[in-house]
Parts: sequence; C-alpha cells; structure tokens
Amino acid sequence: MMELSSELAASILVVDDEIQVLSFIMEILRMQGYAVEGTWDPDEALRLARGLPGPVDLLLTDLVMPVMTGPELAREIRRIHPAMKVLFMSAYTAEMAEDYEVRLAPGEPFLSKPFSIATLGRTIRAALNFERPSPSVTPQAP
Repeated sequence: MMELSSELAASILVVDDEIQVLSFIMEILRMQGYAVEGTWDPDEALRLARGLPGPVDLLLTDLVMPVMTGPELAREIRRIHPAMKVLFMSAYTAEMAEDYEVRLAPGEPFLSKPFSIATLGRTIRAALNFERPSPSVTPQAP
C-alpha cells in the first residue's frame, strides 16, 4: 500500500497498458525514493485511488490506453484527489496530445516515449513542482 505523502517521498500512481514499461517505471521510481503504486488497467487505477490511505501527489499515465484515455482517467481520479498533479506520457508528441483532450499549460511537463532513466527522474520532479496557472478572471463591468 502507498505511504502518506511527505516532503521526502511523493506518492505516485503509474498507469500504462504496456506491462514492461509499467514495471520499468515503477522500479526506477521506487529506487528514487517515491511511494509507488501502479497498474495497466485504468479501472484498477480508480480502485487503487479510492482505497489509498493518503493523497496521490502525481498521476503518471499513458495518454492512449484501451477502455479509458489518460485525460479521462485523470478527471476521474481528481474527483478523489483534487490536488493531484498529472504527468502524461506517450509515444505521441505533446502537440499530438491535443487530439486526446490534453491542453498543456506553457512549461507543463510531458514525458515522451521512449525516455531514459535520467529523463524520467527529471520530468517527474518537474511535474511535482509545476504549478498550473489559474485561469484569469476578467472583472465584469457594472
């Protein structure tokens, strides 16, 4: 079971329908000190998110999967963990991600497959530290 978040070890939920990729990512992130849960099945990811004792700090999810896309999964899990950050990964480019309802803010991290261990670590840290700009509200004239 995933531990509660701390300043030292963020909790990360990894979802990728490619088992080898999922196993590789989970092993590397655990070696880097993160509390990690993962699954190849988006429905199982929702069950995991509901059953965790603490918050999910980051959802690392593939963009395109059977059953549910990464953005659909992120919306569902954010209902349970509203402060959760999301990092999408894909063999598609960030520009192509827009076809899957992903609208990245300027500077928002995106993990392109294939990636190195160093790139994975760097991009995870960037995603955990990224603050999405809040939508600006234009005051209404009286």
